[in-house]
Amino acid sequence: MERFDWPALMRAGLRGLGLRPCEFWALTPAELRLMLGGDSAARPMGRARLEELLAAFPDQVKGDRQ
Repeated sequence: MERFDWPALMRAGLRGLGLRPCEFWALTPAELRLMLGGDSAARPMGRARLEELLAAFPDQVKGDRQ
């Protein structure tokens, strides 16, 4: 079970985001986390995934002249 630091979350929501108490309490923890910017960013692409994409979608097709 995940534990939450409610006083810190309330400060971030009410003071930081300017939410009214009813708006704060209507949010799910996941929604609040998203609004605060936590865990919302995708991980950067690694070299292995880049190589996969380069192989799947080459800039030049064999035989092309540029």
